[in-house]
Amino acid sequence: MKIHPIQTGTVAIKTRQVHGTGHGVRRQLNMLVDREWTEPLPIYAFAIEHPEGVIVVDTGETARTSEPGYLPRWHPFYRYGVRQWVAPEQEIGPQLQNLGIRPNDVRWVVMTHMHTDHAGGLHHFPDTEILVSRGDQMISSGLRGRLRGYLNNRLPSWFDPTIVDLRTEAFGPFPQSLRLTQAGDVTIVPLHGHTPGQIGVVVEDGDHSVMIAGDSSYTEQLMLRGIIDGVSPQEDIAKLTHQRIRAFAAQTPTVYLVAHDPDVPARLAERRFTEITPKDAAAAGSR
Repeated sequence: MKIHPIQTGTVAIKTRQVHGTGHGVRRQLNMLVDREWTEPLPIYAFAIEHPEGVIVVDTGETARTSEPGYLPRWHPFYRYGVRQWVAPEQEIGPQLQNLGIRPNDVRWVVMTHMHTDHAGGLHHFPDTEILVSRGDQMISSGLRGRLRGYLNNRLPSWFDPTIVDLRTEAFGPFPQSLRLTQAGDVTIVPLHGHTPGQIGVVVEDGDHSVMIAGDSSYTEQLMLRGIIDGVSPQEDIAKLTHQRIRAFAAQTPTVYLVAHDPDVPARLAERRFTEITPKDAAAAGSR
């Protein structure tokens, strides 16, 4: 199977979003008062060319973020916490066309979570089944969702996703899962933490797996070291997800892909597996 990382522009965020400090609500407030910005980071979505149809995981960001009034300046995160650069040709639709993938080739769009840099390109898929976890659909909907920073009023008017409820079927160290393909080689797993309902997609490709993990961490090294971001509302849940990812990678050769890691294209092209070393295990256990 071919898996394509598709970069839909770049984003700069606060350093304390990448590496959270403090606990609870204070952890999230610390992001906003931080004066240090990251370098521009990529915004990746992914396309899996599968015999049963193309599977798109996340849709990246939209170029409309540069339009006045598109981002709610009343919200502290959009006012103080993020800067984005997306050109129209960088949106996922044109990029899929450049890969020779037509809209009707896409069978499923799987949303790891509903933050705008993952959901901004949904308008390119009006005739595709879109899968969203029940937890993320609940937390991102309505006025409360907008107060939390979800741009649900910017979603297409036709948006009516298929709600994903994971089954109590273990998949390696993950206690729940949902097989997506009839072949059983693409599986949705719970990756709660960055959002309460975040999910990921595991592609079993011969003797190894590729895990598309949303924003479970901002880089592979941060996951290996057990460093939780500043967005995660419950650190203990995010830490448990990291532990499960490491346990999975220890059992199965795994290429770990997240949305903002600059090393993603090289790691995927080289099929470079996550290495769980004693140093990583010790560092993670100390946090």
